[in-house]
Amino acid sequence: MGLFDQIFRPGKAKESQKALNEAKGFFQTLTAYQPQFTTWNGCIYESELVRAAIDARARHISKLKIEFVGSANPKLQAKMRLAPNQWQNYSAFLYRTSTILDVANNCFITPVFDESMTITGYIPVLPQYCSLVEYKGEPWVKYQFSSGKVGAVELRKVALLTKHQYKNDFFGSSNDALKETMNLIHIENQGIEEAVKNSSTFRFMARLDNFSKVADLKRERDEFVSANMSGGGGLLLFKNTYSDIKQINQTAYTVDAAQREAIENNVYDYFGVNRKVLQNEATAEQLDAFFNGAIEPFAIQFSDAMTMAMFSERERAQGSKLIATANRLQYMSTKSKVEMAQQLLDRGVMTINEARELFNYAPVDGGETRPIRGEYYDAGEKDDASKE
Repeated sequence: MGLFDQIFRPGKAKESQKALNEAKGFFQTLTAYQPQFTTWNGCIYESELVRAAIDARARHISKLKIEFVGSANPKLQAKMRLAPNQWQNYSAFLYRTSTILDVANNCFITPVFDESMTITGYIPVLPQYCSLVEYKGEPWVKYQFSSGKVGAVELRKVALLTKHQYKNDFFGSSNDALKETMNLIHIENQGIEEAVKNSSTFRFMARLDNFSKVADLKRERDEFVSANMSGGGGLLLFKNTYSDIKQINQTAYTVDAAQREAIENNVYDYFGVNRKVLQNEATAEQLDAFFNGAIEPFAIQFSDAMTMAMFSERERAQGSKLIATANRLQYMSTKSKVEMAQQLLDRGVMTINEARELFNYAPVDGGETRPIRGEYYDAGEKDDASKE
């Protein structure tokens, strides 16, 4: 049984096929825009710079910690506390989710069913084509993959992440806005390639005197090629019948450093990264800004989408939810961490294990206590004592 069949179980496949056969057509949206999504064939992930930018975001997002709040759906929570599905750990799950979202501006996290059609986990999928259809008054997500297989799942069971959402009420827009930058990167790489080729090629121009017939010119050219090109040696020898011998220098145009930086900044701006983050040279302050601008928005959208997919409205109202969190303090320098531990630990603001976590130390037994220095007291208790 392949991966597709394990995600879209035979029982679920029959139900989804029935939904597709009896669907009334496309689910109507406010914009009256046909709700569909197709992947962009521009292959932006094949660009070295774009892939590096997407990878930088995905690497940091893969470090998010998944937590569950509430007691709803305990069996699914128990399974997903260990891993999101049977094929991935959370690091790989989050990395792929972030990558798909950045490349396609849409990411569909679909449920995985067992033989009894019970949801056992979730997995991100990348359909080549996706649309919304209506069945019994409910929107379904119709997936079509490059293999030709088609599957469908109720929209309420799917966690849908989007970027650049404008034209469609459900799906994000394409990356067409990046086309011009991608073309500039391609032209720039071609210019560098041609410059390298020209630097290793030598061309000469010379005038041959006292020849007027075409046959004589052809015979002289053939003799020159035979004498200089066939035997090798790396030395060109010209007869005294040649004059005005000059080397032809061809210079391929390449962009200067400022222009190249401007092109690269277009990619950085589009994906919300910078060169220091890409090359792991960012300081604590820069990483904190990167967290605020790139990691935290993803964590919020992912948490909300997964909560909506996993729990019913009643369960959410009772406080059940999934939360993706990141310990922002890990971005701090060692000096800042020491100062924070010194200032907050003995005031009862953080526990011993929370202080150890700052330095990536494992928790210890009894580490949930909050040690407080003796000179601290509860101001409320003092006020009550003075009234007596």
